[in-house]
Amino acid sequence: MKVGIIGGGIIGLSSAYYLTKAGHDVTIIEQSDLTDGCSFGNAGMIVPSHIIPLAAPGMISKGIRWMFNSTSPFYVKPRLSGDLIKWGYYFYKSATHEHVEKSAVALKEISLFSKAMYKQMAEELPFDFGFKEKGLLMLYQTKESEHEESETARMANANGVEAHILSESEIQKLEPEVKVKARGGVYFPGDAHITPQIFVTKLIQHLKNVGVKFQTSTTVTDFIVENDLVKEVHTDKGNFSLDEVIITTGSWSGLLAKKIKISLPMQAGKGYSFTLNDVEKNTRIPSIFLEARVAVTPMGNSLRFGGTMEITGIDHSVNMNRVKGMVSSISNYYPDLKVEMPLLENVWHGLRPCSPDGLPYIGRSSALTNVIIASGHSMMGLSLAPGTGKLVSEIVGNEKGSISILPFLPERF
Repeated sequence: MKVGIIGGGIIGLSSAYYLTKAGHDVTIIEQSDLTDGCSFGNAGMIVPSHIIPLAAPGMISKGIRWMFNSTSPFYVKPRLSGDLIKWGYYFYKSATHEHVEKSAVALKEISLFSKAMYKQMAEELPFDFGFKEKGLLMLYQTKESEHEESETARMANANGVEAHILSESEIQKLEPEVKVKARGGVYFPGDAHITPQIFVTKLIQHLKNVGVKFQTSTTVTDFIVENDLVKEVHTDKGNFSLDEVIITTGSWSGLLAKKIKISLPMQAGKGYSFTLNDVEKNTRIPSIFLEARVAVTPMGNSLRFGGTMEITGIDHSVNMNRVKGMVSSISNYYPDLKVEMPLLENVWHGLRPCSPDGLPYIGRSSALTNVIIASGHSMMGLSLAPGTGKLVSEIVGNEKGSISILPFLPERF
């Protein structure tokens, strides 16, 4: 079939990889030039441990507290927006224990499936993208965080995700070259990580080599719909007649879906990162500072720091106070790491597509029979990309799905 993927981020690229393997004729339509998507500068973590969605009890009260601190890890920019009000209402309704318990099963299933797909890609692809199964350390320094993360570990083990509660000395044994300061932590040995900029750049080249067509710097302007089918996609560079249309435009998916009368509640969650190069004594295991919500990933002899969640709409400004909060937290956990405040031009940012219930949108539209949505992965886009791409290929081919996509159906709100 002629398949058009609107969006050339990591979800779109992964979908193209599996659709091409299945024999389809694939075109990616992307508004940028593909040089700096949301996954280029992220922390590169593959995290089956993350089974608790963003919409969870306590997040609203934490968010309100953090809103009044300019260096905090979470911020919702107050603004008169119907889309934001609707998103906030659904988030509030989803932040329940029942939702967390139900979502944990679905997130575990797709996360483990996606990690298995990464492992397969590492064996199949003709390039090395730094896939390493070193696990993940969740470091905490307060009694409150210890209690919360111990509960998370208990829940993870109950759901079949291995988790170990460690003392500071046990953590230090796992990190012999870097001094760690923590009350304790939880170690998830089943997590992994990659070097995302290498993965994305080389995957684009591989897809070009196997015949995927890239229509870059191209904006979708409209859709022509006839008899519950999208017959044509109109862009500023011409029109495309397609058998299947896949929407993988990340934070822009909600706006694009409106053009075909599909309601897809979505907010952009801005995150920042910066990278230290030529680190003499590097960490061995990726970690997350729980109180600061900062992710730390070793990538060869570099060390990347990523964090913050700013719900600000489609906004590419960089708030250096948020970056300052990230930098100031580093010495609290790794006291021997002397990290200077990065220059503005060395701070990367990306807009994560956040659904209100913390689950991605994956599935065929019930209204338009040749439209498939794959978006809303929040901070898990890189982690869930190959699994999502494989599921998209199965949907296009009307195959039995590798896992159930019922919890991820796009028109659930």
